[in-house]
Parts: sequence; structure tokens; C-alpha cells
Amino acid sequence: MDVTPILDSLNDAQRQAVTAVAGPTLVIAGAGSGKTRVLVHRAAWLIDVEGVSPQGVLAVTFTNKAAAEMRGRIEALLNIPVRNLWIGTFHGLAHRLLRRHWREAGLPQNFQIIDSDDQLRLIKRLLKNLEIDDSCWVPRDIQYFINGQKDEGLRPKHLNDEGDPSRRQMIALYQAYEDVCERGGLVDFAELLLRAHELWRDNADLLAHYQRRFSHLLVDEFQDTNAIQYAWLRLLAGKTGIPFVVGDDDQSIYRWRGARVEHIYRFQKDFPGTAVVKLEQNYRSTATILHAANSVIENNSSRLGKKLWTEGADGEPIRVYAAYNERDESDFIIGRLRDWIDQGNLRAEAAVLYRSNAQSRVLEEGLINAGIPYRVYGGLRFFERTEIKDALAYLRLISNRNDDSSFERVLNKPTRGIGARSADMIRAYARANACPLWRAAGALASDEFNGRAANAAHEFLNLIETLARDTDGLDLPGKIDHVIHASGLIDFFRKEKGEKGETRIENLLELVSAGGGFEPDPAAEMSPLDEFLSHAALEAGEGQADAWDDCVQLMTMHSAKGLEFPLVFLSGMEDGLFPHQRSISDPKGLEEERRLCYVGITRAMQTLYVTYAEQRRLHGMDSFSQPSRFVAEIPDQYIEEIRPKVRVSRPTRAPIVGRTPIRQGSEVGIRLGQRVRHKKFGDGIILNCEGQGAHARVQVNFEDAGTKWLVLSYANLDLM
Repeated sequence: MDVTPILDSLNDAQRQAVTAVAGPTLVIAGAGSGKTRVLVHRAAWLIDVEGVSPQGVLAVTFTNKAAAEMRGRIEALLNIPVRNLWIGTFHGLAHRLLRRHWREAGLPQNFQIIDSDDQLRLIKRLLKNLEIDDSCWVPRDIQYFINGQKDEGLRPKHLNDEGDPSRRQMIALYQAYEDVCERGGLVDFAELLLRAHELWRDNADLLAHYQRRFSHLLVDEFQDTNAIQYAWLRLLAGKTGIPFVVGDDDQSIYRWRGARVEHIYRFQKDFPGTAVVKLEQNYRSTATILHAANSVIENNSSRLGKKLWTEGADGEPIRVYAAYNERDESDFIIGRLRDWIDQGNLRAEAAVLYRSNAQSRVLEEGLINAGIPYRVYGGLRFFERTEIKDALAYLRLISNRNDDSSFERVLNKPTRGIGARSADMIRAYARANACPLWRAAGALASDEFNGRAANAAHEFLNLIETLARDTDGLDLPGKIDHVIHASGLIDFFRKEKGEKGETRIENLLELVSAGGGFEPDPAAEMSPLDEFLSHAALEAGEGQADAWDDCVQLMTMHSAKGLEFPLVFLSGMEDGLFPHQRSISDPKGLEEERRLCYVGITRAMQTLYVTYAEQRRLHGMDSFSQPSRFVAEIPDQYIEEIRPKVRVSRPTRAPIVGRTPIRQGSEVGIRLGQRVRHKKFGDGIILNCEGQGAHARVQVNFEDAGTKWLVLSYANLDLM
């Protein structure tokens, strides 16, 4: 058999991984080393060379985008349709499994998936029904607790309060939340994984069936698996399955959401005889950038160890800029971005990374003032937008009248005269009678409500029934189009003046297009509408949309994982900010921060700037920091410092009282943050200084005139 098409584009280490003998394999894939290529070619090798049935391969990725890419590349490589292959995210595959075996899983056939936002709304409603003060019992904390327990595979009955009243209450709220979900047929994201694990754990025959079917398990981003995901994989692998996992312990940066880098370290123990292959050749970055990344990450003690290298050029040095403050840092970054754009480069090929979202404000102000288009990567995705979630709630109610979250969301949207008191009565009745809100509203509308409230409730219930009847028989886009108009949502958002209202209407119309482009799975045992609703819930909360305008990209370092840019700025590189203050004294936390720095460095393909500020105002407070220890871990030979030389002092004393003229050559020093007055421009604050002697200049932010550079010898500034 000719295996050339599968192997000819691979390097030696990649070939070793792809052609590994049938046994457990751990591929340690460094940043930019072609891990996706290895996974795709491994699947093709198994099917085309080893003769494994396509139905015998299960591949797990962490994003729907990655799953679609893998599916498309396998199809192109083998020239066979692969739509029915089990390739998807953990949540997507778990959902597929539960739809097929809903009875065994103890779920209603038309169970509904709720995303993170809907889950939070449900918890808030639960607290209100139980008359619990949400200022003492914060809904997001409860959500975090519930999801954290599910990620560990724990139900309320498994938990011990350990004599702690607060923990006892959390466990009780977890149980109450489970009861509400069970009653409404609702499944959150964490429940998808836990329920799928329990399905196999508690049904030996079913587990045996899938163990026989899936002989080969391919797993991407293995370092990001949490406890329940790894348990699910181990259960499926059993004693006969062959796991092939790809990951990088140096890029494990999601400990805060349950990821366990330890899974990479224990894999060889859990699967004796594991073959280990390291992918160290990088195809993304220059040698200088890779040397810097290697030098930083080598300071972590808990790692399997590898060294990235490239056959490419050494490239430019890493330029480090020591700014006086955050505005000086922003001005420097924007100046270099201008140079980049003026040289004919695309704005979208430049990214500014930061540790905290709060850092973006000053950068955004500077970019706006400079007229440079930008985009904050990680904003709301399509299915997360308010108007889309409203439309989906109507569609869910058409499919399942017992969906309490959807009922609450659109009960009075658009406004139809069902006030807060009526809504509270509906909740109270549902709680007292252990029934869905839909049934409670019907009972109260007939017996308890006064004339106006009764009419409004009947109007809403009749609307849903009418929508269901009128859309019966329509195709998916026809259903969506009818619902967004007949529900009143289009007219409702048309009243929202300006661009925002127009955008909402455009998004609703785009939802119709999304329905038209959706391709239901012929093998799915559910209606196209239910499948589309599940698709929408699974898509909500995932990364950003694919289409980028030509604008500078701003993002956190966490958001940058998996991306690459020719020009990258790592900003705010100060101890206390990055590494974060809460991680400095925690050895595990500090190692994760260093891995995050490694991820940031390896996003850069050609040019990398590292910036930090001596003084920074963040969260309303001024701080004076040392450069990040991660900067010091980069050897000097890879760095070019470009801080301007000027005599300047930090503001360590109180402002000078009265006015003192600044004259060139006098003994009066200047300092950042110093208030000054100019005869023409008025009062301002010194932001920056550069140059010496007769050419010394200061940058002053004037209250009325804005920011200006002034030559000290001519400015005649008075100290305030």
C-alpha cells in the first residue's frame, strides 16, 4: 500500500507519532510543532493503512472549530465522507451519547441543554423561590461550586459538610438545583459530562458495546482535561482500547477551571507500556523567540521536559521597553503599531496581550485617539447575544413547555402586562405544587389572577401554543422566521433607537440564515429544531467567530492560546500583575503563571515586544512595581532594551507647594505624575520624559488641551 500521501509532509518525529504501533501513546507536542497535523494523519493512517474501520475511531478536541477542521482535513486526505465519524468536543460527544441513550441515562427524550448564562438565571430564581438572600449566597459562587463538584464526578449525596454550616448550605442548594433540573428536563454543560460518565459506569453492557466499537481513542489538548473527562476516557478505554493523546504540559493554563496537568504525568502509570514521542521542531517562531520561551519555562520544576527548535532564522531580538507609567506604555505600543501599519502590514497581524482585562482600557483609549481600528478578542459570540437567546427561548418553549428557564426569559418579553407580582405568584405555585412554571401559569390564569393579569397570562400561553401550531410542518428557517416576527421580538427591538436596535434585528435575521445553513444529522433521534437548539447551546461560550476585520487584536494571554501573530506585544510584565499577586507565594500557581508566559511568548512569529511600567494605575490604585521575574529569566543575548535615557524620579514625596518654574539646567528635577501649569494650555500632569540638555522634552496631559510634547527649555512650565 502506498503510504506516501499520509507521511510525505511529516518530519521524523511526526512520522514516529503517526505510525506508532497499536498501543497507548503520549505525544508531547510543543507550541507550533504541528499537533493537529499529527492527529489528522494518525486517524488517516489507522483507517487507510492499518485497516481500522472509520467507525472504530473516536477523536476528542476542545473546540467545535478544531473538530470541524479535523473532520475536513481527514476527509481531504482520504477522500472519503467522514461526517458520521465520532469527532467532536467532550461536551458534543457526551451530548450525542445521551441523545441516543436518554432512557438509560434517566433523561426525558426532549431534554434541553442550558448554557452558563441560563444556568445562572436558574440559580438566581431558585434563591428567590427559597427566599434566600443572594447578597449572602452569591449566585456565581453557587454556580462555581455546583460545576466544580460535577467536574469531580460528585453528586450532592457524595458530599460531606465536614461540620461547616456554609458548606452544608451549598450542598443543600446543589440538591435543590438538581431537583429543578430533573423536573424541567434541563442539562447544563457539566451535567453532560457527568451524566455520560455515569451512563457508562452504571450500564456494563452499554459500556462493553462502545469499548468494542471504539478501539482507537484520539485526544487533543490532553493537558486541559479535568477529572470527569479523564475518568470518562479511562472508562471507555478499559483494558482493550488504545488511547493516543496529544498535549503539552508547558501549555496547561486552565487550572482555575478544573484542568489537571497531572493527567499527562500519570498517563504512563495508568496505561503501562506507553510510548512517548516529543514534537520539538517549531514551524511558527524565530529561533530567538524560541530560545526565550525555552529559557523561561525551564524554571518550572514540574514538567516532562523538551526544547523547541527551528530550522528558520534567528530573527530579531526581543525588544523590552521600560515605561514610566501605563500611558507611556500605551503610547509606545501604539507608536510601534503605527510603524507596522505604515510598512504595509495588516493590522490584524498584530496582537497586544495582557494578563488582566482591566489593562485594555488605556490601550483602547490610545487606539481610539490614534484612529487605529481594534477588536477586543473574546467578546460575545452570536449565540450568546441577548436577542438571540430570547428567540431561542421561544423556540425551546415550542419544543418543551416544561423549560422553566426559557419560560421565565420571555414571559414578559416583549412586555405584555405580566408584572413582577404575577411572576412571583407563578413561581410560588410551581414550588408549592412541584410543577413546571407553564402548568402553574395556566392554573393561576384560570383560578387566581384578576382580570388583567389573567388575560395577560392567557395571551402568553396562547401565543406559545399558536406559534407551535403555525410552525408545525415548516422547515427550520421557516420556523425561526415565523417565531421572531409573530412573537413580537422584531417589533420590540425596532423600538430600540439607533444602531443598537438595528444590530439586534440584523442578528435575529441572521438566526434565520443560521437555521437555513444548519445540516441535521440523519442518524440523530431528534427533530431538526431540537438538534439546532442543542447545537446553539453547545456553541455558546466557545471562542470567537472566525471572521476578523483588519484591526489590531487585543486579548488576554489566556484567550491567545492556539493563535499566532507576526507581531506580538506582551504588556504589563510586572511582578504582582504578571505573575499575578495571588500566585507569587503559591508554587503551583507560580508555575502556571510561567506556563502562561510561555504561551504568550510563543504566540509571536517574527517580532516580540515586552513592556512594563514603573508606575501603574489599575483598579483605581497607583502601584510601583518591579519588572516581572519572567523578563529576568530571558537571557540578555536575546534582548534589546529600548528605554529612552532621561533623568527622572519616581513621585516618592508630596507635591511641591506653590509654583516653581522649570528652567533648563536648574537644580529643580522633574518627576512623572508631577502637576504643572502652562501659560497657554493650562494645568496638566507629566506623563513622559525623553532626551537631555537643550533637547529634553516632556509629555504633558493637559486637562483642557489634551496630551502634548513640549521642549523644556521653551515651555516655561510651572510646578504646582
